[in-house]
Amino acid sequence: MAQGRGREPAVRTLAMPQDTNPSGDIFGGWLLAQMDIAGGIVAYRRARGRVATVAIEAMSFHAPVFVGDVVSCYAEVLRVGRTSLQLQVEAWVQRGRTGEEIKVTEGRFTYVAIDEARRPRPVPPP
Repeated sequence: MAQGRGREPAVRTLAMPQDTNPSGDIFGGWLLAQMDIAGGIVAYRRARGRVATVAIEAMSFHAPVFVGDVVSCYAEVLRVGRTSLQLQVEAWVQRGRTGEEIKVTEGRFTYVAIDEARRPRPVPPP
């Protein structure tokens, strides 16, 4: 997946002081949640309905996120199974101080399409 230029992020937000640990660093769990939201939005669109996160793998943190960074999360469908979807999700930041764009983390997320009773359902064809 290329840098964010020319693509619309599934999620864009600002890293704020309340998203930090006592040392002032942005929590990895906060960033992971933003990525899961982004992946869920893209999976929901492709599955044409409700999805549930079932796995997160190959997670790599490349660089820290700082207060004031604009965080953009991009998601791309890699594979569609009968009831599941695997997505590559990347988080990029635009540094608040310099404007520099950096990929800070990436991972593979798996979602399952579910029905109203929360049971797996087939993913419709594209």
